[in-house]
Parts: sequence; structure tokens; C-alpha cells
Amino acid sequence: MDKKIILGIETSCDETAAAVVDSGTKIISNIVASQASLHATFGGIVPEVASRQHILAISTVINAAMSEAEMKINDLDGIAVTYGPGLAGSLLVGLNAAKGLSFGSSVPLLPVNHLEGHVYATWLNESNKLEEIDFPLLCLIVSGGHTDLALMSAHGQFKLINRTRDDAAGEAFDKAARVLGLGYPGGPEIQKAAEKAKGTEKPFPRPKVKNSNDFSFSGLKTSLIQRAVDKRIYPREDDTCVDSELVNEISFAFQEAVVDTLVDRTLKVASELSVKGIIVSGGVAANSCLRSRIEEKSPLPVVMPKPALCTDNGAMIASAGYFKFKELPLTKWDLDILPGLRIGEQGF
Repeated sequence: MDKKIILGIETSCDETAAAVVDSGTKIISNIVASQASLHATFGGIVPEVASRQHILAISTVINAAMSEAEMKINDLDGIAVTYGPGLAGSLLVGLNAAKGLSFGSSVPLLPVNHLEGHVYATWLNESNKLEEIDFPLLCLIVSGGHTDLALMSAHGQFKLINRTRDDAAGEAFDKAARVLGLGYPGGPEIQKAAEKAKGTEKPFPRPKVKNSNDFSFSGLKTSLIQRAVDKRIYPREDDTCVDSELVNEISFAFQEAVVDTLVDRTLKVASELSVKGIIVSGGVAANSCLRSRIEEKSPLPVVMPKPALCTDNGAMIASAGYFKFKELPLTKWDLDILPGLRIGEQGF
């Protein structure tokens, strides 16, 4: 494929992001305006607050990405934008901004599935083992809103194989952190606490779905809440003295249960499908325990984005847009958001 310069715009949740990427693999600029500190006050994402913040930030972020890349809009070969899945109000901000830029410049608009974007963050690694691995690949996309296993048979060709039946792994981490009195987002806070533990706490059960390789984390979340109640650390009064060592030990046990479940299920499905390699992506893929455990246990090559590219960013959307460029050469002005879009679906 010829060299293409793509602007990627991402506003599916609580990050306003834009990036310029060359040929789907080389980041020229990558700007992310995070709302994490804003939502930390509420212990989770408030959709109305998120969409309003996107409106305030979107022009500044896009201008910063173009300025850092030292380019004008007419230097671009395509404008890639997330149209789903995600929060409806947030998605609308990014899609409308991308449509406006595309209409005003006649640069093609490239609709990107956010989950596929997470997979393509892996192509942005400087030293990329993917060049040595053939399709098909099994993709574990694990984040605050999704825990999916998808078969990638070629570029842009995905089939959903397994998913979570209830909570996503990232959502379970967020809830666990709130119960244990840790900060938001929960995944990094649980990891930091777990790193201080000695591993003395009784293990949590590894959740399974009967006769299925799907995931389920609601029972594990309930088990953690019950243990926190039994240990008298939840619910907590303002003047309660918290045993930080106990919180660390419970965090360790909970993280081990989540990681073991993700790794064991992924390797089982990879074996059943006879894939050539595994991609692990999404916000939870930044977890150091998950990264080391799956590399240690997998008989297949495992490729993951750099931790900084695991969370939402515009570069992954630009990369996905590049690999779909020839497939979608014409702008679809009637493109609308699809908040419930699944990986492998197109919706237009």
C-alpha cells in the first residue's frame, strides 16, 4: 500500500485525542487530553460531563496534533474517526468534527470501529514482531467497557468469538478500587497496591461460564465486596482507620484472579482456533501482571501495544483508518454513531 498520512480522531469515552500517523505505523504526532482527574471526583465517568468536555477540547486537540506534525489539513490523505462503540454524546463530538474537516477540505472520511482501533495500536510499536507473524491472529481486547476475544483473519477482517456476559475486566477493576478506597481509574490503582503485597490473602475464585469460553466478572466483583465487608473495610465511615496492608493483599488476590482468567481463557481459545499469534490490547493491556503472565504462559508469539498506547488515543484510530483506506475510498456523509457497535460489525 502506498504511503498515506492519516489524521485520527478519538472521542469514544473520556479522552479527547487526535494524532497524525504515516503509513499506519509511524506516529508523527499524538495528542491526548484526559478527563481522568475530572471524573475521579465521581468515582467513574459521567457521560454528560464527558461530552461537554469533548466539545471544549476537540478543536484545541486537533490543532495541536496538526501543529506538532507541521501539516495542514490538505496534506492529509484521510481523516479517520471513531463512530462506535462508546458513549453517544462523546462519539457525536468527534464524528461531527471529523465530518466538518472532511467536508471543508475534501479529504476522505474514514469510519473506524473503536475496538479495531485498539488492535491496530499494536502496529504502532517501533520494533514490531507482527511482521514475523502470519494471520490468523487471536485478539484479546480488554478495557473498561469490553472484554472480547476476536479472530483476525486479515487486515480489517474480525469475527467476535467470545465476550464478557456481564462486567468488563476494566469495570471490575474500577469497582474493586472504589470498594477498597483506592483511586480512579481503578486498574492502575489496584496494580500499585498489589505490587506492595506479599500474597498472603486467600485466593479469589476464577470465574467460568458453563459450557462456554465467555468471560464473567460480576461474581468475582461480588466476592470481593463480600470479603471487604467481612474484613470491615467496606462500607467505610469517614473516621475509619484502614489497614493498608490488608487492602494491598486483597488487591493482589483480586488482580491475580482477573489476570489468570484472561490469560487462561485466551490461551484455551487460541489453541482451539489454531491461530499463529495473539494480540492483547485495550486499557487493561497496560497492566504489568497481565503482560508478563501471558508472555510467560503462551506457546505462541504475543504482541501488545506500548503501555502508553493501550488507553484511548488518536494514533490507533489513524492506524486502523490507514489499513482500511482502499476498502473505504468514498466519504459517507450519512455516517452516524453506533454506541453499541461490536468488533467485526460495520453498521453502514
